[in-house]
Amino acid sequence: MGGLTTHILDQAAGKPAAGVVVRVSRREGSDVTPMAEFRTDADGRARLVAGEDLAVGAYRLEFAIGEHFKASGLSVTEPPFLDVVVIDFAVSNVEQHWHVPLLVSPYGYSTYRGS
Repeated sequence: MGGLTTHILDQAAGKPAAGVVVRVSRREGSDVTPMAEFRTDADGRARLVAGEDLAVGAYRLEFAIGEHFKASGLSVTEPPFLDVVVIDFAVSNVEQHWHVPLLVSPYGYSTYRGS
């Protein structure tokens, strides 16, 4: 059942954030090792790491949200206030599913451990 997924909701538009580049990396101390890069689907979702590839340890998600807001036609500053949202977190049990949603606007975001 394990694995890592995300879901991005564009709070400014009131809809999923489709086509956002999401990078996933492993962290060990100050070392960050890129694992993969994805784009969210039409529903703003991405399956990032399959259960068998998920290990206990520290991870980083990078959401290229500045590009999303520029492409949306929304009036944003240049450079954007939020360009890349970085979330560092840890996986403690690979048998569980890990879901990291992102609710974002051009000037703020929130996240939590979803289900």
